[in-house]
Amino acid sequence: MVEQATVSAHHADGSATVLRDDGVLVDVPAAAVTAGGWRVLRPGQRVTVERGEAGAVRALRRPV
Repeated sequence: MVEQATVSAHHADGSATVLRDDGVLVDVPAAAVTAGGWRVLRPGQRVTVERGEAGAVRALRRPV
């Protein structure tokens, strides 16, 4: 499953918080940020949130 979101914050540990288009804040683990190929995220940046079958965030990708 994929969702569109906007980066709310990028944390020092490599994790991030994103705001989905439906207004829900989602915490994204550092491993998911890295899996998307990101080195730096900026607040306000658009991303695609990729979730696994269990609903956990697997990766942040460039927006489609």
